[in-house]
Amino acid sequence: MADKRKKANDVGDQDILSNKAYTKELKHLHGELVKLQQWVVETGTKICIVFEGRDGAGKGGTIKAITERVSPRIFRVVALPAPTEREKSQMYVQRYLPHLPAAGEVVLFDRSWYNRAGVERVMGFCTDEQVTEFLKGVPLVERAIVQSGVILLKYWLEVSEEEQTRRLEARIKDERKIWKLSKMDLDSYSRWYDYSRARDDMFKATDTDIAPWFVADSNNKKRVRLNIISHLLSSVPYKAMPREKITLPKRQKANGYVEPDYPYRVVPATY
Repeated sequence: MADKRKKANDVGDQDILSNKAYTKELKHLHGELVKLQQWVVETGTKICIVFEGRDGAGKGGTIKAITERVSPRIFRVVALPAPTEREKSQMYVQRYLPHLPAAGEVVLFDRSWYNRAGVERVMGFCTDEQVTEFLKGVPLVERAIVQSGVILLKYWLEVSEEEQTRRLEARIKDERKIWKLSKMDLDSYSRWYDYSRARDDMFKATDTDIAPWFVADSNNKKRVRLNIISHLLSSVPYKAMPREKITLPKRQKANGYVEPDYPYRVVPATY
C-alpha cells in the first residue's frame, strides 16, 4: 500500500497522478504564470497561444487551468463563433487578426484560423481549393505575426479514439456538460479518419521553424495541463519582476457613521 501511495504522488508516473500531487504542482505553475504576467506587462511582450485538437481533446480545460489565477485583462481567451455573412466575404484570416495581442497581452485562441484546415475541410464548409490556398498562405501570415514581435505558440492536443468516446459519452450523461455536445460534435465524431488526414496535411504544411506545432498527449487531463503550462513557461524568457513590499493601510475612523436600518433584500442562506 505504501508503494502505491508513493507511486500515486510521483508527478513523473505515466499512469497515476493523485489530486494532491496535481494540485501541488498546479499551484507552483500558477505562481510562475503570475510572474510571467507581471513580466509581460512590464516589458510590453506580446504572446499568442493557439490550441487545436479534436472535440473532447481537453482544450477548454487546459485553457481554464492556465487562466484561472491570472488577470482576464492580460490573459484574453478568444473563441470566435461561426463567421457572419460579411466575414465570409473577407480574406479568411482577417477576422482573427484584430484579436492578436497588443503590448502587455497574452491571447489564447480556443480554436483559431486552423478551423479551415480542420472542421471546415472535414465538414465541407469550404472547397478543396480554399484549403490548399490556406495551407500555402498561413505560414506566410504566421511569419509576419512572429516578425511583428509576437511570441507564437501552437499546441495540438492529441486524444485517442477510446478516450474521446469516453469523454463524449460523459457529456451525454452529465447535465453539467451536455451544452458541450452539439450536432457538429456528433458529425465530427463519426469522421475520425477524415480528421486524421486533415491533421496530417496541416502539420506537413504549417509545422515550420518559425511557428512550429507542439503536440501534447491529452489522454490524461491533469498531465496535459501541467505539461503544456510547463512548456509554455519554458518557451518564454520571462523573469520575476521586483516588487515593493505591500502593507495594508489603516482604515479611517467611523466619525459618527452608523449602519442604516435598511430593508435589504437578503439572499436566502439555503446552504
